Amino acid sequence: MTAEPTVAGDQTRGQPGGQGVRSRSQHQRRKRIVQAAAALASRGGIEAMQMRTVSERAGVALGTLYRYFPSKMDLVVAVVSEEIDLLEGSIERRPPRAGAAPDRAVEVLMRATRGLMREPELAEALIRSLLLSDVKTDFGDRMSELLLRAASGPPEDIPAEDPRRLAARALSGIWTMEMIEMLRGNATAEEIQARLEITASRLLID
Repeated sequence: MTAEPTVAGDQTRGQPGGQGVRSRSQHQRRKRIVQAAAALASRGGIEAMQMRTVSERAGVALGTLYRYFPSKMDLVVAVVSEEIDLLEGSIERRPPRAGAAPDRAVEVLMRATRGLMREPELAEALIRSLLLSDVKTDFGDRMSELLLRAASGPPEDIPAEDPRRLAARALSGIWTMEMIEMLRGNATAEEIQARLEITASRLLID
């Protein structure tokens, strides 16, 4: 993100904590933009996330929007990240309760499924962006970390070469493809859960 220029006469200039006030303001503005984009996508998919429409809904100038997000796909990536933040917060507040590692991982994925499918237009926009965007995202890494944490404990305690890391990444990728099937109307949540349970039991080591 490129910092916005300081407005002449800014009351925080030269005062202790002034930079912090500006940073909070920028953070709040960025969050408002991302929330506006997500709201538009939830009603009309990725096509509804027109940059001018987002700027109007967020109450910021179009030039300001482009300083935060140089392209529409950068904005989509930010919405994806916001959704993962929400999922991570939910998992931290209410960790999976299942006994075995594969079951805990599947619980995380099904909670993600239910959360996304509450807004199917937004879910489709996010999944499409992951498949079609040239913009690099950390979606796969973050989902893998969530699965590792649920199944095996803190990811930082798991060596880089541990096969559980590859298994978690593979399971995350399979879940993404299952989401596509659900969005196309080719699978129900129950069918997806059954397939994920079988896959997780084969891939993850308790």
